[in-house]
Amino acid sequence: MQATPPRHRFGLTVGPLQYWWPRDQMLAFYAEVADHPAADTVVLGEVVCSRRNEFKTEDWMALARDLAGAGKTVVLATLPLVTTEAELRTMRRLCEQEEFAVEAGDASALAVLAHLHEARPGRHAFVIGPHVNIYNRAALAEIAPLGAGTWVPPLELALDAVAHVNPAADPVRGAAGPVLTEVFAFGRLPLAFSARCFTARHHRLKKDECDFRCRDDADGLLLATSEGEPFLVLNGIQTQSAALHCLLGAGPALAAAGVHRLRLSPCSRGFVQALEGFDAVLNAGAPAGEAVTQLRAAGLPGVLVDGFAHRRPGLTAVAA
Repeated sequence: MQATPPRHRFGLTVGPLQYWWPRDQMLAFYAEVADHPAADTVVLGEVVCSRRNEFKTEDWMALARDLAGAGKTVVLATLPLVTTEAELRTMRRLCEQEEFAVEAGDASALAVLAHLHEARPGRHAFVIGPHVNIYNRAALAEIAPLGAGTWVPPLELALDAVAHVNPAADPVRGAAGPVLTEVFAFGRLPLAFSARCFTARHHRLKKDECDFRCRDDADGLLLATSEGEPFLVLNGIQTQSAALHCLLGAGPALAAAGVHRLRLSPCSRGFVQALEGFDAVLNAGAPAGEAVTQLRAAGLPGVLVDGFAHRRPGLTAVAA
């Protein structure tokens, strides 16, 4: 079947790494991303637990410069749950640097970024992260003029709701123009965060004496129901879906919702195939069914679902 290129091109963003991979594995992953033409934006930073300190702020900055040198747009993400003074200092340091745009993980980062943009309007526009609770147009219209350039909707928000919040025909305007919408389109969904570490608790350890056990789980620690069905994933203080959210076949709905960019969350197996599949289907017009079948055969760490995007139960399987 001949591919028909779509009229709407989506930017593809490699989202922040949610797991704690060994340093060599992580650097190898980002080296592959740097060489891949489909990825045009990369979000970097620790977005789960500050105890994962093998990669420090200076290391993230050095990696960001390398990726920028390879032609990628780089965004630095802050933690979605800030609980200590040390985490607050790190957040402020990320926000205050001016080399790269920043993704606000929570309201404290929004406040710092808004103050910085008021003092210096020419700074990079910031990204409103998916864990900032913006569920309606009024909320987005209130925050956007503070310096926002991109909005990542909450992960469970359906695409038709996204269209109502920031429609293509009448987008919310930020400090420097219309706010772009970037939708989480692939990967395990981070559903909740807690001050407790679930991985440490599973291993009967204290949070501050966790032995860094989450390094043992490249894609998180899988939980199953009493019937043996995959249900949730423990990832430190984060609870994720066991299935992988995948909007590979939702091109028309994404375009109708005014979506500009798609976020793909890294996993240890099959991620490059996912990146290539999204580019082929949504930007080059390849058949979605074939790409879904190929992706299912790529050894992913979970099944593919897309229910939240279409107002159905989250575990609804992607149709082939």
